[in-house]
Amino acid sequence: VENSVADHLSRMKIDEEVPINDSLPEEQLMALEVIKTKLDDAYALKDERLPWYVDFVNYLVSGEIPEDISGYKKKKFLRDVCHYYWDEPYLFRRGNDGLFRRCVAEAEGEDILRHCHGSSYGGHFAVFKTVQKVLQAGFWWPSMFKDAHDHIAKCDACQRAGNISMRNEMPQNPIIVVEIFDVWGIDFVGPFNPASHGNSYILVAVDYVSKWVEAIAAPTNDAKVVLKLFNTIIFPRFGVPRCVISDGGSH
Repeated sequence: VENSVADHLSRMKIDEEVPINDSLPEEQLMALEVIKTKLDDAYALKDERLPWYVDFVNYLVSGEIPEDISGYKKKKFLRDVCHYYWDEPYLFRRGNDGLFRRCVAEAEGEDILRHCHGSSYGGHFAVFKTVQKVLQAGFWWPSMFKDAHDHIAKCDACQRAGNISMRNEMPQNPIIVVEIFDVWGIDFVGPFNPASHGNSYILVAVDYVSKWVEAIAAPTNDAKVVLKLFNTIIFPRFGVPRCVISDGGSH
């Protein structure tokens, strides 16, 4: 039996060339897999660029708890978030000293460490002192001690100077901390010739802190005059001093 339909189709004239689709379903599936992989990498890269405090901000703004935490981590998250305060566009954390400091990302923390350690007012101090300067400047992030240690380890000036030996250290003299009228210096001035009303000497007492001066005239320069100065002026007016400094004379 002749197939008239097929015979008719074989005799039809085609004016335009129809392109042949040589692509296979497997290749399309592979292309979809490649696109999905690239999207996953893009999302992962986006997550890496997010600051560490994004979960705290989301919770304070919308009350949303991260989906990937549960159990103890969830309890710890809810306990830690009580120390944070959101004031758009910044997040602040209350420290143990009761002060609020702005939370910064690790990338911004590198610039802060550069200023607090290596600038003209930084001083190239060690880790603890550098972190203390960061806290005094009003910034905070969780890994600040580790980041400060890594930053100092890469500081060219610190690596060149190294540790200062005792031979290169400047001599240190103890400083006595005293209050006003605690330390007095005394000395005799004279003799004066001619004497005034029979007084040839002046006993002078100077407070080391305020530079306040007390003085009495005396005919002699002995211990009795010193006792008179303290019993009549120093003790009644200023109390008992902690230290009296003189030139060590016999009087």
